[in-house]
Amino acid sequence: MTELLPLTPDQLLSTTRAVRKRLDLDRPVPLEVVREALEVALQAPSGGNRQHWHWIVLTDPAVKAQVAEYYRRSHLAYSGARQVTDTSTARLASSSDYLREVLADVPVLVIGAIEGELPAGNQAGMWGSLLPAAWSLALALRARGLGTTWTTLHLTYEREVAEVLGIPPEVHQGVLLPVAYTKGTDFRPGPRVDLDSVLHLNGW
Repeated sequence: MTELLPLTPDQLLSTTRAVRKRLDLDRPVPLEVVREALEVALQAPSGGNRQHWHWIVLTDPAVKAQVAEYYRRSHLAYSGARQVTDTSTARLASSSDYLREVLADVPVLVIGAIEGELPAGNQAGMWGSLLPAAWSLALALRARGLGTTWTTLHLTYEREVAEVLGIPPEVHQGVLLPVAYTKGTDFRPGPRVDLDSVLHLNGW
């Protein structure tokens, strides 16, 4: 088993950041390490314990390049419409633009998907059976010295990506996680709103 970083549970939860510019594009990622992290992720809860999730792990450069091109197209439309208003959003925009240009070079891409019919109306029950496991995967990767960032921009071209990867129509993609070792592991908690501004006790 891969040696884990010496992090307490609270440290792990609060320092698993969105990593883009600090992804090490030159260091290979053994598939066994990704499998270890996925084994941990599969312990996440799912509706009715049905575990209808699927994990598409991409390592082939040609396949990654095709997916990255769809991501790039979607990102260009997204970045053209965004508002950069301060230093923080400018930094985020720069980081996001960087990932767009290097996504094909990230050692591993993982797409989390869920099998079943998408319900009409509120879909929380459906996606609640996938997204906790995807976040557990991000945590498990961080514990092993790897990083990722949560992105869904490729879903603008979900059907085209499904055709590239041979994903059947009843399987719906939910998240794309670019996976690489990180340049350093000294991540810190990020700035967040004050808890009392979003906390509602016994009602709104």
